[in-house]
Amino acid sequence: MKYTLYLLLSITLLASCKETQREVTSQVTTAVETAIDYPADLDKVFDNHGSVDKWKSMKAMTFEIEKEGGNEKTMLDLHSRHERIEASKFTSGYNGKDYWVVADTSYKGNAKFYTNLMFYFYAMPFVLSDDGINYDKVDPLTFEDVAYPGYRISYGDGVGISPKDEYFIHYDPETYEMAWLGYTVTYYSDEKSDKLGWIRYNDWKNFNGLKLPNSLTWYKTEDNKPTEVRNARNFVNVKVSETAFPVGTFDVPEGADIVE
Repeated sequence: MKYTLYLLLSITLLASCKETQREVTSQVTTAVETAIDYPADLDKVFDNHGSVDKWKSMKAMTFEIEKEGGNEKTMLDLHSRHERIEASKFTSGYNGKDYWVVADTSYKGNAKFYTNLMFYFYAMPFVLSDDGINYDKVDPLTFEDVAYPGYRISYGDGVGISPKDEYFIHYDPETYEMAWLGYTVTYYSDEKSDKLGWIRYNDWKNFNGLKLPNSLTWYKTEDNKPTEVRNARNFVNVKVSETAFPVGTFDVPEGADIVE
């Protein structure tokens, strides 16, 4: 009887150990399969700004854009990219299923197109570490006698709501600090755009171990190159946290219109 119990216990423990080993092996394999091999220079840019590992440890971001008539506040889940934007003329959001908006009659925007747009510009360079991205080295961008090396960023089919958009990241060749972002906007078109906009990144601040913009400066362009300042946006009340937003933060509020 004792021998039978001992045998059963041994079999149970052995099965448990094998199952645990399979789980660990599976987790390790998954981690290896999902690791992204960034270009070495771009990896240095990420490290300069706090590292991809640090970025991916964060779960929530809040920032406000200073605007006449009242700041525009964005709350965003960094893993799901669910978002809520609160402005003077509208409140909009995305909950993973629906794009929604509550707005007064003076609102002329497109809540679906605007979803994640300012976040994407603001959370540079880290949003360029997302899955599904292709990296191609391009010629340096020369501005005021400084040549900034860079990479073209493109997306796989079906990645995001505008997979044909392209970005061009350029960085300081000595410090590896991000300096410029070139971008195209397809606005849901099936055709790629060859018209570039440019944003300069030269005003940084540390937020919970991540170097993020304090302001962004848009430039006028000529022959797809930046020429002179067009306008700037200041970002205030920025918070990046390892703690997620409460459940329900991004739910569709009563009375909201669903944006198709």
